[in-house]
Amino acid sequence: MTSRATALAGIALLVGGALLWAGGVAWTGRTAPVRTVEITARWSHYTPAVVTAERGSTLRLVVRNTDPIDHELIVGDQAVQDAHEHGNQAHHDAPGEISVPAHGVAVTWWKVTGNTMFGCHMPGHWDYGMRGVIIAT
Repeated sequence: MTSRATALAGIALLVGGALLWAGGVAWTGRTAPVRTVEITARWSHYTPAVVTAERGSTLRLVVRNTDPIDHELIVGDQAVQDAHEHGNQAHHDAPGEISVPAHGVAVTWWKVTGNTMFGCHMPGHWDYGMRGVIIAT
């Protein structure tokens, strides 16, 4: 294959991939589609704070931080939230755990198996109300 043909094939793959992501849904070869959910962190709160998703689906969580301070997004049950809020739990080494710098964007993935919570555990943020829920339907 010539370098021009290789370049054209690469462009075709990129365009095809972009088309799969159009509308926020992509097929991953698994049994359920991936749905993109955009969450905004503003004034130390999340919008939306309630996300509904089909049980068994995968969420691609895109978090946009519009604040001049850092935030994070930790997804998990009460035990996970408690470990991050009160313990020495290492942050951001698992799916559903990201740091979001001031005025930045970060992405993580979450497989929906049931209702769960998400929140920010920067000092004082959880208590201030920087949390939300994912409701499985």
